[in-house]
Amino acid sequence: MTVRFDARRLPKQPGPAAWNALLPPQPSASMLQEDVTADFAVIGAGFAGLSAARRLAQIAPGARIVVLEAGRVAEGPAGRNSGFMIDLPHDLSSSDYAGKGVDSDSIQTDLNRRAIRFAKEAAVEIGLGRESFDPCGKVNAAATEAGHRHNLAYAAHLGRIGEDHSLFDAKDMRALTGTDYYRSGLFTPGTVMLQPAAYIRGLAGTLGEAVSLYENSAVRSIAQTGRDWLLNCANGSVTAARVILATNGHAESFGFFAGRLLHVFTYASMTEPINPSTASQLGGAPTWAVTPADPMGSTIRRISTGKGDRIVVRSRFTCNPSMQVGDRVIEAAGRLHDRGFKARFPMLERTRMQYRWAGHLCLSRNGVPAFGEVADGIYAACCQNGLGTAKGTLSGMAAAELATDHRSRTVEALLQHAPPSRLPPAPLTWIGANAVMRWKEWKAGREC
Repeated sequence: MTVRFDARRLPKQPGPAAWNALLPPQPSASMLQEDVTADFAVIGAGFAGLSAARRLAQIAPGARIVVLEAGRVAEGPAGRNSGFMIDLPHDLSSSDYAGKGVDSDSIQTDLNRRAIRFAKEAAVEIGLGRESFDPCGKVNAAATEAGHRHNLAYAAHLGRIGEDHSLFDAKDMRALTGTDYYRSGLFTPGTVMLQPAAYIRGLAGTLGEAVSLYENSAVRSIAQTGRDWLLNCANGSVTAARVILATNGHAESFGFFAGRLLHVFTYASMTEPINPSTASQLGGAPTWAVTPADPMGSTIRRISTGKGDRIVVRSRFTCNPSMQVGDRVIEAAGRLHDRGFKARFPMLERTRMQYRWAGHLCLSRNGVPAFGEVADGIYAACCQNGLGTAKGTLSGMAAAELATDHRSRTVEALLQHAPPSRLPPAPLTWIGANAVMRWKEWKAGREC
């Protein structure tokens, strides 16, 4: 009997990929328009897929590698995130980001740092400057007494695992951000701040001649043919002995991990360029990035571009098992962003939002990745639990190593996780998850 996995849906990206819109236009896409043969096929050209392809090229020299991307590079979730490549535990389901304990958090930190080293090597090769790959650290910003207590609790946890950190007071936060909004902050030095579209486009350009990248080439089915797999696209196919599935939540679209992946969207808005005279009224550092002390709060970045400074606001989470959201949901999140922006930056009252968008996250109920060999010769590097930059890079590296029988410490660590646990029936998951997230958002108050 032939084993076949058909895609029940294809990715649909809600709103513009603003980070990519800031960059020069990309060259025309190279689409798959013939039948080709490869040693390895990678589905997905985000952090996981491109890291897998790069790692395959490193450890399997001479292998023929094909990467298939449903859309354009940097137009999907990889170009829509907030650009924090975080080394420390960052559990979005917790109250203060601490994970499951000292030992597990120490292991996860070590793994995240391996991913960051891998990304740094690529950034050096690409020639990315600090505007696109900046190892500057980050701050957990607290706007409320409750947020301040979250920071103190997380600082105590970091002390237990021996991690460097510094507490900022309100004066320090004003000097950094130019606003009186924040009560305190918790600085940790290991985060790298990305211009995610610039990084992911650059990473695609480092793959070398052994890797063929096809965009606008969505895989519609994966079928076993003898000892190989046949990946069918609209206008061509790839036959490969081994396949890496780097599609994050869309693994479920092919039938993998059914009923075990939680599909969540988060939302962001980016301002138009800030008038230079208005920017001088704001003050603060020319670039900075803060995550909220309460995970349900607002992530804020100030970025510098060749055409002026901008501010990015990211907040709100919704559970969407359909893996799609409409314009009205983005507009509603935008109103939340506007309120938070106005409260933080009254001196920028004439500055308007230019872009609004949503990005698809994939989480598991028990906080583990969807990783490993899911069929004979198919390897999953999915479910990054909201940390696609670091954990996506890590899982892509590890999937490449697993697919080449290269049993590294990274592979062994990821294989030790239990599989994603089963979710309640879909209607209960959708109702329950959204109700909990709206309650947590309300409880976060001024952190949003």
